[in-house]
Amino acid sequence: MMRNNPNDDRVVFFDVDDTLLDTSTFAETARKAAIELMVDNGLPLDKDEAYGVLKTIIRQKGSNYGKHFNILTEVVLGHEDPIDTLIYLKSQGYRLGVISNGITIKQWEKLVRLNVYSFFDEVITSEEVGAKKPDKLIYDVALRKMNGDPEKSIMIGNKFKEDALGAVNAGMSAILVNSDVTEEDRAYIRKEQLDITIIENIGDVNTIL
Repeated sequence: MMRNNPNDDRVVFFDVDDTLLDTSTFAETARKAAIELMVDNGLPLDKDEAYGVLKTIIRQKGSNYGKHFNILTEVVLGHEDPIDTLIYLKSQGYRLGVISNGITIKQWEKLVRLNVYSFFDEVITSEEVGAKKPDKLIYDVALRKMNGDPEKSIMIGNKFKEDALGAVNAGMSAILVNSDVTEEDRAYIRKEQLDITIIENIGDVNTIL
């Protein structure tokens, strides 16, 4: 049974682009054409979702790996859906918000398209605040709006500087998912003992929180 206590000061914030929703596009026409054919022939994802899954596979396996589409067809029915993670976090008593660098109406449109808008109590954007991640101000505004305790709140995103360092500098912890974090970034996290966890898939959040 879900617990949603409005007085709970534990908050989980999400980035939208490339975290909840993969908004990057593919450069190669051949891959796009192949995805379109697969969707037209029964792949049970829409084209944008399929592009996102394929991009994740390419990032994990490397561009020279020869079986990206084999993996795509194998994992598609078990595709990590952010809704599962959102339901899990709600069941654990967390309240959910969004912190995003973007235009407010555009970010809401994305959440509606993903059918996840109802999970979030607040959507805080750089347009609204007048400051972009990693500026501490946007995190402070988000925490104030959600009545969140920074020491008990978490930012989940894909960008090391904007999402992870920004959150840590605001007193929060962070989880990086689908991130192109470098070895230099990893070394910096270890050296400074930052409260940043790196995971491969958004579904891994369920094993951490």
